[in-house]
Formats: sequence, structure tokens, C-alpha cells
Amino acid sequence: MSSQPKDPPQARFWNVEDVPGLDFDPFMEQTLAQGSLARVKLPHGEGEAWLAAKYEDVKFVTCDPRLSRQALVGRDVTRLAPHFIPLDDAVGFADPPEHTRLRKTVSKVFTTRRIAQLRPRAEQIVNRLLDGMERCGPPADVMEHLNTPFSLAGMSELMGVPEEDWPKMADWTRKVISAGIGRAVSEQAKEEIGEYFDALATERGRSPRDDLLSHMVAAEREGGLSRRELVAFAVLMQISGMNSVRFNSANMIYLLLTHPEQHARLRREPELLPQAVEELLRFIPHRNAVGMARVATEDIRYGEVTIRCGEPVYASYLAANRDPERFAEPHALDFDRDFNPHLAFGNGPHYCVGASLARMESEVMLRALLDRFPGLELAVAPEEIQWRRGELIRGPQALPVTW
Repeated sequence: MSSQPKDPPQARFWNVEDVPGLDFDPFMEQTLAQGSLARVKLPHGEGEAWLAAKYEDVKFVTCDPRLSRQALVGRDVTRLAPHFIPLDDAVGFADPPEHTRLRKTVSKVFTTRRIAQLRPRAEQIVNRLLDGMERCGPPADVMEHLNTPFSLAGMSELMGVPEEDWPKMADWTRKVISAGIGRAVSEQAKEEIGEYFDALATERGRSPRDDLLSHMVAAEREGGLSRRELVAFAVLMQISGMNSVRFNSANMIYLLLTHPEQHARLRREPELLPQAVEELLRFIPHRNAVGMARVATEDIRYGEVTIRCGEPVYASYLAANRDPERFAEPHALDFDRDFNPHLAFGNGPHYCVGASLARMESEVMLRALLDRFPGLELAVAPEEIQWRRGELIRGPQALPVTW
């Protein structure tokens, strides 16, 4: 590697066109082949940004304290969405030590012991939903009968959202994560869901329960976080927790039903399921483009480039998970990949606090579906599946199955 920094490469416009099904974005493939940080411009915002795609570059960008999420607040940087998903006080915009303080307020809810306690309730919800799908009879949309209601119920119950408010929560969440309905509608939904959690937190202050919001209210009372931080954290948890499980689990089912050998193997070897879930998480390109950027707080020399103070830098976990220098045959779905250090839940301080919950819920859904419907298959040809278009999160609009 040269000892002298080179001039920055010319930025390429990444218009993030819809990629068929769960195909890997060709732009990410090209950036991986480039072998160094790239320069990109996305559809919204101003200026250009650096993009890290290779595994080791992504780990550097997500761990170096000179690259700040807090410095992103108030900046109209180039990005995919017309708006930022989190509220300004959300943990997603925080840097250590503030970030560490905020995460501490919810980390006790996501311990190994706590997740194990939540599993029986998750199994109960899944079995009830599959009872309804079985009564409905084939063909049935598994998104409608399982993935969507389970993810909504699981995250809403964890947060402490009353069941009568779940339809509102689903509508707000859909509007917030959409890239195609306009900034004003998304911002209004984000404001409304914030007002909802503010009011619910006040209620939990009077009548606490064993839910995540009550734990956060207790932390607020003890001075661990402000009300604005609590609301922003609650909104981010609800939106991210619901949609990551909803679409990732649907994508997992689609992949199993279009990879019959792996599907049959999981029925024969149920003990393989946790390892299979890890490989599915690595393999699935669950979002379009990239998430939130970081901003350099000083000039940073990295390899042959210099990231100037104030420049935004993106990291693609999806590209890193397909890096051939880290994963053998990265585009193959391989359930024998026993060592699998994927970055599907992020890396560094912003590693997903709910990763263990998402793993458990995915395992519960797939296990129940495999056991209940051993003859499960798509009710239409794979090419007839309709996929979400112009959205931040990838996944099927519907997943019709038969058995």
C-alpha cells in the first residue's frame, strides 16, 4: 500500500434501483471489487460520502472514535431516504460515552436469561398464528398470517404497547420506514409515534409493568436518561425491532422454499437451525443501500486515502457479509459455515442491542413452521412473488404458500 495519500476517487451516483428478489446489489459487488473506500452520492441530501464495503474497512469505520454519529445531527448529508429514521435524540445518533449510558438503560432486558424467559411466550404467539393459518387453509399468505402479526406482537408486547394500539403502531412504522411516500408523511408519522410513547411513558410512570418502557421510565427517574432520549430510544426500538424481524423472517422462509435441499435438511436435522439462522442472516441483503453515516471529526489517513474532517462515511454491512476475503464462496447459502462472524447486526458500539431477541424470534418462527407444515412450498412460481419497491427494507409484499 502506498505511503502517500492519493486524490479521492471520483464519486459515483448510487441511485439504488430495485434489485430483483433477494439478488445482491451489483453496485455493492463493484465496490467490493474496488478493494478500497469508494466515493458515492445518493439520491437525497447534499455532497458526497465515502463508502466502506470490504469487511475490514467496515470494521474500521464502525469502531474508530474519530468517526462520529453525533456529528451527523443537523447535517443534510447525501443519503437514500428523504429523512432520517431516528429522532435527533435517539441512541443511533449518540457516541460513547453517551451512547454507552443510553444502551445501559435497556441492556438488562436483552440478557441471555431474559431472552430465554421470553421464548415460551414467542412460541405461544407463533402457534396461535399458525393455528389460524391452518384453519384458513392453503393457499395462504405467510406474511399476513405469521411474519407481520408476530413481529408486531413480539415487539409491541416487549415495549408495553397495549394490543388495541397495535394497528396504529403498524401504520406509523410503515410510514416512517418508507422511502417512497414523501418526507412530510414520514416526518408526521415519526412525530405522532413519538408523542404516543411520551404519553405511554407518563402512564408507565404512574403504573409500571414488566415491560421495556417501564424499565426506561425507571432509568429516567434515576437520572439515567432524559424524556427526549427515552422517547427517541423507544421509537427507534419499536420501528427497528418490528421491521427487522418481519422482513428478515419472511426472507428466510422465501430462501428455504427456493432452496429445497436446505429446506429438507433442516427438517432432518433440527439441531442445525441456530447455525442455519446465522447463515441466513449473513446471506440476506435485508436493506437497500446503506444505513446512517458517520462524520469524521478530524482528518483520518486510512490506507491510500485521507478522509477529511467533516466528510461523511458510510459502512455497508451487507457488502462486508459478501466479502470473499472473509467468507469462502460468499454468494453461496451454506449451512455448514460453522464459523460465521457476519455483521448482520452491525459492529462496534452500535451493534444491535436486540440481536439475541431477533435470533430467538427467527428460530421460533422457522422451527414452528417446519414442524407444523413439513410439506410447505410456494403457492406460485418464485418469479411471481411481488417484492417491496422503492423502500428502505427489502422483502416480499406477500408470500403465498401451500402445504
